[in-house]
Amino acid sequence: MPITPLVPDHDRQLVFTSSQAANYLGVSLATIRRWADAGYLACYRTPGGQRRFSREQLDVFTASLHHATAA
Repeated sequence: MPITPLVPDHDRQLVFTSSQAANYLGVSLATIRRWADAGYLACYRTPGGQRRFSREQLDVFTASLHHATAA
C-alpha cells in the first residue's frame, strides 16, 4: 500500500474565502477586508458578493510584501 505524505489543506486549495485567506496569511479577517477594499489584495466577488481569493493572488501579495520590506 503506497504511503501518501500529509499535505496541509492550503497547499492543495486553489480558492480561499476571506476567513481562510486571513488564516493563510496569518492576519485578521478585518485586515483581509481592509486590504481587499483598498485594492492591495486582489480578489473577486461571488454572485452573492462574497470575496474569494486565489492562492496565487495571496502568494503574489505575500511576495510583494517581502520584496517591499527588503528594499
